[in-house]
Amino acid sequence: MNMMNLNVNMDTVINKLRNTVTTVTSTVSQLSVVLPGNPVTREYEVTQHIASGGPGLLWKIYAGYKKSTKQEAAIFVFEKKQLDKWSRKDRDNMVDILKKGVNQLTRLKHPRVLTVQHPLEESRDSLAFATEPVFASLSNVLGEYTNMPDDVGDGSIRKYKLQEIEIKYGLLQICEGITFLNNDAKILHGNLCPESVIITKQNSWKICGLEFCITAVVSGAEITWPSKSYDNDAHPLTQPCLDYLAPEITTSMSCSPASDMFSIGMLTYTSFNSGKPMFANRGDWNRHRQNIIVYNQLPDSKLTEIPPELKIFVRRLLNFNSVERPDSHEFAKLEYFHDEGVNTLRYLDSLFQWDNLQKSKFYKGLSEILPGLPQRVRLLRVIPCLSQEFVNPSMVPFVLPNVLKIAEWSTNEEFVDHVLPYLRDVMKLREPVQVLFIFMKYMEVLLQKTPPDITKSDVLPLLYGSLESDSPQVQELCLSIIPSFAGLIDYPAMKNSLLPRIKKLVISTPSLSVRVNCLVCLGKILDHLDKWMVIDYILPFLTEIPSRDPAVIMGIIGIYRLAVNHRKLGVTKEIIATRILPFIFPLSIENGLTTQQFSTIMNFIYDMIKTVETEHKSKLEELGAIAKEREQMKAEMSSHPVFNNNVANSSNDIFNDFSMASPAFNSTGDTGSSPKKASMTQSTTMPLIPSSNTNSSSSSMNTHTMNTDRRSSSGMQPARNTTNSRNDLMSSLLSSNLSQMGGAPSTPTQPAMMMPFSASMPMGLSGANRANGSVPVMNRSPTIGLTGMTPSSGTSQQQPMQNMSFPQQTRHATPSTFPTIPGGNSSFGVMQPTSSSLNPVKPNVKSLSKRDIDDLLS
Repeated sequence: MNMMNLNVNMDTVINKLRNTVTTVTSTVSQLSVVLPGNPVTREYEVTQHIASGGPGLLWKIYAGYKKSTKQEAAIFVFEKKQLDKWSRKDRDNMVDILKKGVNQLTRLKHPRVLTVQHPLEESRDSLAFATEPVFASLSNVLGEYTNMPDDVGDGSIRKYKLQEIEIKYGLLQICEGITFLNNDAKILHGNLCPESVIITKQNSWKICGLEFCITAVVSGAEITWPSKSYDNDAHPLTQPCLDYLAPEITTSMSCSPASDMFSIGMLTYTSFNSGKPMFANRGDWNRHRQNIIVYNQLPDSKLTEIPPELKIFVRRLLNFNSVERPDSHEFAKLEYFHDEGVNTLRYLDSLFQWDNLQKSKFYKGLSEILPGLPQRVRLLRVIPCLSQEFVNPSMVPFVLPNVLKIAEWSTNEEFVDHVLPYLRDVMKLREPVQVLFIFMKYMEVLLQKTPPDITKSDVLPLLYGSLESDSPQVQELCLSIIPSFAGLIDYPAMKNSLLPRIKKLVISTPSLSVRVNCLVCLGKILDHLDKWMVIDYILPFLTEIPSRDPAVIMGIIGIYRLAVNHRKLGVTKEIIATRILPFIFPLSIENGLTTQQFSTIMNFIYDMIKTVETEHKSKLEELGAIAKEREQMKAEMSSHPVFNNNVANSSNDIFNDFSMASPAFNSTGDTGSSPKKASMTQSTTMPLIPSSNTNSSSSSMNTHTMNTDRRSSSGMQPARNTTNSRNDLMSSLLSSNLSQMGGAPSTPTQPAMMMPFSASMPMGLSGANRANGSVPVMNRSPTIGLTGMTPSSGTSQQQPMQNMSFPQQTRHATPSTFPTIPGGNSSFGVMQPTSSSLNPVKPNVKSLSKRDIDDLLS
């Protein structure tokens, strides 16, 4: 079994290793395939294939970065193997066309033209160049995924849906770029279509794909645009796209800036029509010739997807006659392109031309416009423009609120990808002080959306810096907003960083307002603290606050009240009695308190005293009830027969230790002679063995009384013959009576265990008792004391002591009275039990007769 488990584990490890090697190998293979031997690889690192563009989407677009600066970039790669199935002529022609387009693009510098960061590099297998970061081509966004990886085509780009404001501003940007090309660069684009429009990572539409551009011929004041006829025999990708080509180029072989305006009109139609051109010619020249006739009288049914306010203008742009088409300036002035959202985006693009006063006015009004913009526009277009102002500290207070407002509308992923990278540098700013104010207002948003590691490294230090600021206003603002996000701060940060700073501030600040706000803040965050943090940290440092201002006192009282009444915290009566009340009582007699404040404090004190009284009284009652139950259980156990036997044995052991017990003593106080119940009318007497304690050599003899067994109204109570002591009692009783009846010697048989007389006891007493055949009975009391013995001519009688009876061994004397001791030296006469009001002397009882003994034996 162990070998099987080992084999399974080894297979798992090998599979993981194989998968890892495969992943690394595929990554290396991808990078090697992208730019095999191309010089661009020396300066740029390729990370991911993201898009495609250019004629027929032949250019693969990769995300990457420059190795030296880590600056983001897009790497365009054309793999020559894509043309392997082409004729050599078309293949060479296509490569030349692509080179021309990149070289022309590299020379142009304009915000609406794609910026080339690294010029074209050619290797045996590829062409490559690098540009600013790119999201995708417009063709990809509209649903064309040629030369794109499957995972990207099925992912973010497939979900990308153009918003109307994006189309508006995108077309306006393309129009501005065409204006630059036609008027300033004296170039006709010649192939303006979705494949030649690139959308950057900042959501800007930029012109690319100048493979079929036409340069103007300037002769004095006259400008001419040479044209080239469409070659039907050439490969379609070596010709401009017929779907967007102006009719005059194919019909009259003439061109002008109006030809590019026709392409803008068709691009507008395609953008609003979900990427579908008006006519899909698919590179067929003849089909194109048939479709362009419709442009003379374009039906309204072809323009149903165009916004109503734009239909007339689009119809003019698609006019068959180039002279009737509007120019780029008229297009840019169209009312449709000048709504509030588009104007805002235009202002953002031109901010670098404004002074700080103009910028500040714009940023103040931007907060009212942002809600009307799509979130993607806010993230990709607005945030990058605003972040450019972060290098100017004086403008940060105007820009930062808008950035944080966008962050509030963002998902956590959007915040991390598009907002947080710009904010991390700003979080380190401490001047101007308004920056801290703004961050404090949005601290809850930052804590909710920022990853834990960045929260610890960047966000919380911002909070701590505000508490340590020299500005009381910043400190008060920070304290006022901490409770709103206290639940988002983890336990270690709360315990080790935030609370120590609040403690330091409340103790050391000279500002009364700040101190009071510290106490208010602590009171509000008690819900987010555990019991031990409050008891061991918060409550102790309240006693260290040096101020006794009424506002501070009431703040302290408020915290104590919350802690005492809070269910979760559960401040105990011990803490109330030993720590809270001793501290609050002196506060109640401060002279600065108002009557209402004093009453509030005293009521709180009364409440706490009542709490202590109630809880402790309840506890004492519970303890008393437990003790009572314990006593009842003990009493019940003592009444149990088995338990009684155990107690009896223990009692006998105790009396044996005092040398006063005898095997004849019954632990239950009952005497018995057999297992059967015997009716006895007389009680037997037991010899009393006096014992005296000699305190000195001249101490006198204590007198003892004679005790007899109590008479039962129903006779002698039966006893259980369960121990040897009962047998000893029986034999002793019988021997005593038989000796008296049969003329036995006068000296009685001594018990097995009998205490010897004290040295101070007169020996004549013992001799007299022997002469009469009787011995005084020893009466045992709970205190092991002996009553005095007085001379008397009466009979022997037992006197109970302290209303308690103990088992006793009895011996019968032949006469019923004790004789007087001869010699006269003793102070004892005839011995009689003492009498009292509590224990009157009972009449003498006779010894057992032979008949009684026979009954007992039977």
